[in-house]
Order: sequence, then C-alpha cells, then structure tokens
Amino acid sequence: MKIVIIGNSGSGKSTLAKALVSRYALPYLDLDTLAWNNTVPPSRKPVSDSLIEIMSFTTANSDNWVIEGCYSDLVSALFCEISSSRSDTEITLVFMDLSAKDCIENAKNRPWEPHKYKSKAAQDENLAMLIEWIDNYDKRTDSLSRQSHDKVFNEYAGNKVRITERLPVERIIDLVTKSKT
Repeated sequence: MKIVIIGNSGSGKSTLAKALVSRYALPYLDLDTLAWNNTVPPSRKPVSDSLIEIMSFTTANSDNWVIEGCYSDLVSALFCEISSSRSDTEITLVFMDLSAKDCIENAKNRPWEPHKYKSKAAQDENLAMLIEWIDNYDKRTDSLSRQSHDKVFNEYAGNKVRITERLPVERIIDLVTKSKT
C-alpha cells in the first residue's frame, strides 16, 4: 500500500497519515521534515535535494508507505521519478480538499506538533499566521495552493480520492483503501 496525501494546512493530512500508520504499520514521511533548510528564516530546499530524500525513503520502504504534505512540486517530482523507474508501482493519491472554514477549525484544535514546534505555546503563537495562510489557499498560485493541488490531482492517472468534507478518519481510510480510479 503506497499512499500520497495532499491538501491545505489543517485539512487532515497528518491525521489521516497517522491513522493509516496505526492501522497498517506503514512507514510515514511528512514532507515538512525535508522540504526546508534549517535557516532563520526558513527557506525551501531545492526540489531536487528533497526528491533525493523522498526517493531514499520510498526505496528503503519499497512495499508500503504513506507520504503527506502540501508540496505539489515534490509530489509531482515523486510521481515522475517513480513512473520512469518503477513501472509496477501503484500509488493512491488522496486530496484532502476541505473548505477553508473546516481547515481553520482543524488548525485551532490541532494537537502539538513536536517535529515543528518546541512547545504547544510556540505552536499557538503561530496560529494567527497559519489561519491567514489557510485562508489564502485559493488565492495563492504557488506549489502549496489549491490550484497546484487540483493540477496534480487532475493529471494523476492512478488511483485517487478527493475528500471534500469532514468525515471520521475511519471512513476516509475505507474510501482510500477501496479506491480505484
């Protein structure tokens, strides 16, 4: 089982990924952990550098994995690399396409993310910026936008599922694991 999850911040990507990891003992890669240089302020790594790390992860865990993130450029690069090197690989693409209102509500209620913030207080200090970021999802045109996620989803010829409403995570897992194009 190979699953890639994309969507806006607060859409439930991490929640779904962690539930899949728990249910199926899948190796898990959060693209936030490799998309950025450790600089102040943070800056994006070149896509080629991040892709090397992603391919290392998929090669080490060739049979099963889940990858999640909002980086359509990295997901597109992954799909191109895998399609050119591994013709037998079937990946299910999940687009967590919730409304900004739902994503904002999820962001307000998200648990502490220790891989991103030193404390829950530090995470909460960033909430206003995150809400603004979420709210601008439809207006942005970069690789983290709805426009770019739509493009990746629409161009992907494999198994795919678009989730457009808040559903219990177990229901989403059922939809994802039963999906066929």
